[in-house]
Amino acid sequence: MAPAKRVALALLLAVAPAAWAAPHGDVVESIGVDGMIRTFLLHVPEGADPRLAMPLVVVFHGGGGNAMNAAHMSGMDDKADAGQFVVAYPNGTGGLNDLLLTWNTWGCCGPALTKNMDDVRFVRAMVQSISRQYPIDPRRIYATGMSNGAMMAYRVACEMSDVFAAIAPVAGALDTDDCDPRFPVSAIIFHGTADKHVRYEGGKPLLSLDRRHAREDKPVAFAVGFWARRDRCNPQPVRTRHGSVVRDKYDCPEGAGVELYSIEGQGHAWPGGMKGLRMGNVDEPTREINATNVMWEFFASHPKPEAQR
Repeated sequence: MAPAKRVALALLLAVAPAAWAAPHGDVVESIGVDGMIRTFLLHVPEGADPRLAMPLVVVFHGGGGNAMNAAHMSGMDDKADAGQFVVAYPNGTGGLNDLLLTWNTWGCCGPALTKNMDDVRFVRAMVQSISRQYPIDPRRIYATGMSNGAMMAYRVACEMSDVFAAIAPVAGALDTDDCDPRFPVSAIIFHGTADKHVRYEGGKPLLSLDRRHAREDKPVAFAVGFWARRDRCNPQPVRTRHGSVVRDKYDCPEGAGVELYSIEGQGHAWPGGMKGLRMGNVDEPTREINATNVMWEFFASHPKPEAQR
């Protein structure tokens, strides 16, 4: 998307909750949830065939960001155009004209946590709204996100396994012992070993923008182990290395998949992406791997089994 168009959309997000739409491109939409107007940015691939059902990828911004930040950081629009899938970038809640937003994800973060926002209800309503407007394939709905947004991807996997086939958390943590999905959810996880905001080995953040809420994150190994067990995978992964990128791939039955990409020396960033426009992506991203490309290949290979619909 051109910079001028991004600026215009950012202004729309900040000041106009009403829906704005283009036939095949970027759409700022609003829906009512729990008495509030909630907004999301939607990207529909140009030239999409309305007769064919398309996948949907939901991208959650990091804490302190917004939908535009997630689009800029991930570069998912270009991948959607190439892969012919729809992308939704939902906005969390907060203040400052929708510029500094958060998600309610267990012990994180900010206003969404303080107000106990039902963000899961919002995401479910958003997916239903999109599916009424566009031919979305119900077996190919996926979620990803950065930092607090990665935690939100984990949360929808726990609580909306009837909807999401796979998730791709980037630099987040599964900070709950109460995740109980009804159905298996495939997971591909990206995390830098030098992350000071959501530490690879877990524990209290060494750097945090959310000073009102003290939290202690679970390690990356906890999330990987949980999904490997839940998806009935072989507990011993196959490990490969390319430069600073270490991939652990688990052998899972019935079309499920669990993978971990550990980026040695990587901080709090979206691998292969852009630095965030605001607070959500604070370190320089590695160029040794492009998380957006890798996760889309994973998503495309892991639809929801027909028996789960």
